[in-house]
Amino acid sequence: MEQQRSSQRKTLTGVVVSNKMQKTIVVHVDRLMKHPRYQKIVKRFNKFKAHDEKNEAKIGDRVIIEETRPLSKDW
Repeated sequence: MEQQRSSQRKTLTGVVVSNKMQKTIVVHVDRLMKHPRYQKIVKRFNKFKAHDEKNEAKIGDRVIIEETRPLSKDW
């Protein structure tokens, strides 16, 4: 009996903050979370490096990135 694997990959939406590398962009992804003690909604962010084969993305563009297996030492 085979196990079924979920083929759903996480997708995140963010804004391009850097495109100075060759074929790589840095994407700023915001998320909202509730503070554990004070119960206030606070904004947190992560920066992810993403592959951009044709160097099409410009700073300020809204992009969707999708998770994959690790391909480099950075991410």
